[in-house]
Amino acid sequence: METIIKSIKGRAVPKPENGQNTDDILPAKFLKEITFSNIGNYLYYYERFRDETPVPDHPFNKQEYKGAKILIAGANYGCGSSREHAPQALARYGIEAIVAESFAEIFAGNCASLGVVGVAVSDDDIIRLTQQVRQAPETEFDIDLEKKSISFDGETIDFELPEGRRQAFLKGSWDALAVLQKKDDKIQEVESRLSYLQFK
Repeated sequence: METIIKSIKGRAVPKPENGQNTDDILPAKFLKEITFSNIGNYLYYYERFRDETPVPDHPFNKQEYKGAKILIAGANYGCGSSREHAPQALARYGIEAIVAESFAEIFAGNCASLGVVGVAVSDDDIIRLTQQVRQAPETEFDIDLEKKSISFDGETIDFELPEGRRQAFLKGSWDALAVLQKKDDKIQEVESRLSYLQFK
């Protein structure tokens, strides 16, 4: 079943450094995972843990940001290797949207294919959002894909999102598997005509 995404609502976790690459997000050590089911546990692992002990001041370890659905990031987020494990780790951790100054394009596409919304705002707006989250972690944000805006605490910020990607979220066509399954009758029709798919 196709999932339409019109908005993401929730609290945010701030990590506004520029140039966070896919090896920062998910270290290469964890690429050996056979499935993605536990991969959210390893998000920013080498930053969050030292000798298996949590680093108290890392934003993903702070209690006030637990359960946040939105990540506030910096410029060129997701650069480096195009591994899909990095957006998988974010999604499995519970991140549903990323607000950054800019994204590495392959990373942004991989996020979109998982239903993770990535929107771009100015550097000044990243600073503004980061200050808001740090001063008031309980702030609820509303990322509205129809209005192309982020609302919080009586304020509104406009964001950029490639139109094709925005429409895919609004129409539910971002999920390639769901779109394919919707055409199951046509798949069966083609399969019935192909002799090499007829197993006895």
